[in-house]
Amino acid sequence: MMRTSGKLVHMLYRAITYAVTPLIYCHIQWRRFRGLEHPHRWPERFGYPSSSRLHGRPLLWFHAVSLGEGMATLPILLHCAQCLPNITILMTTTTTSAFYVIKDRLPSSVIYQFAPIDAPVAVDTFLMHWNPIAVILMENELWPNLIMAASERGIPLALLNARMSEKSFQLWSSPIASSLISLLLSKFSLILPTSTQQAIRFQLLGAPPFIVNFSGDLKYEVGHLDALEQIPEKTRDLQSQLSLRKVWMAASTHEDEEQVMFCVHKELMKLYPQLLTIIVPRYPEQGRHIAQAVLKEGMTAKLRSQSANICSSTNFYIVDTLGELRDLYRLTPIAVIGGSFLRGLCGHNVSEAAAAGCAVLTGPYIGHFSEMVRKMKQASHLSIQQVSGIDELIKALSELLDDPKILDARQVAARQAYLALSGRVVRSVWNLVDAHVLKHASQKCNHNG
Repeated sequence: MMRTSGKLVHMLYRAITYAVTPLIYCHIQWRRFRGLEHPHRWPERFGYPSSSRLHGRPLLWFHAVSLGEGMATLPILLHCAQCLPNITILMTTTTTSAFYVIKDRLPSSVIYQFAPIDAPVAVDTFLMHWNPIAVILMENELWPNLIMAASERGIPLALLNARMSEKSFQLWSSPIASSLISLLLSKFSLILPTSTQQAIRFQLLGAPPFIVNFSGDLKYEVGHLDALEQIPEKTRDLQSQLSLRKVWMAASTHEDEEQVMFCVHKELMKLYPQLLTIIVPRYPEQGRHIAQAVLKEGMTAKLRSQSANICSSTNFYIVDTLGELRDLYRLTPIAVIGGSFLRGLCGHNVSEAAAAGCAVLTGPYIGHFSEMVRKMKQASHLSIQQVSGIDELIKALSELLDDPKILDARQVAARQAYLALSGRVVRSVWNLVDAHVLKHASQKCNHNG
């Protein structure tokens, strides 16, 4: 009965998304003019490829929505490319920020496209051209038309690093949506949640228990990849500029969180007049607004995008560029992870800063990253310091800036906790994908052949 109801809801969803496709086209054009879509590759969002497919060779499709999810995809994608050299790999993302950063980190053999919108014509056009043997989705990419179209073609589906926020869980639990999500989850061959709590949510929404497995969080592996890379020359130039200053970094800050960092900086300047605060906004386009706000506060700021050198009078260095955060972690002793100081936010990945050997602090609102923080603190209680607000953050930073021994202890603890929790995740994920997904994909290939 639930599945029948789910099919009816999907038929309604499919009809609506078909009808509004012209409006979506207009919306994409509006986003393109605002710089939120790629200026030339936007047709890919409607399923039209900009690359050819090598026929006669199986293709495996990985999809992640944005930069964070895309970076978490890289370790398993690279492992796949190493283990299966005769398979073509296609990767898609949705956002331009992910595109510009990830394109330079992929092997030349991997095809990179923008993902199609979840409209029937776009999805069908995309699948008809690429004809993947399996689809690997990341985190919470549960698009009804895509999932149903892949399933109808007999294409196995996997959801890696699966997570669902409390808000999304409540939405999917509503009477109409629950029948649809139950139907969608039944089409997967494998779901790998990031925690027990996440596994429970997926099962409560109708995921068959036998497809839900555990393997660890792929976001731990992002820091491992970065640690193997050389720091780029343009980032190394900052090293000497930072060496003579007391410095800390607020990473992945969201709009209005900068006011928190301004308050913290002003208080800390009373103790450390030469203090430099680095702000890396989640969205680089916010950089200029932050710089203007700094000036209104009576302080000075330099923008990374303007290649301005830091001088003794610089209070804030604002990194309004893409793809440099992970390199900056390796130059900065203290990292405060944003997206965690205002209600309604849900934190960001703390393991990247820990992997780089930063002393890591985060605010009270960490959402689905709470499991990661819990495990890292369990591995070493000094690894992550979670503060309740501005006053506690000022106190924690003062302690780190004032005492090199405490700073060193927290840096070492963060790195050790990261190492204790990473390293085995990719192999575990790969074994499960191979057993639950690729064996079905090979059967599809043999059947088609």
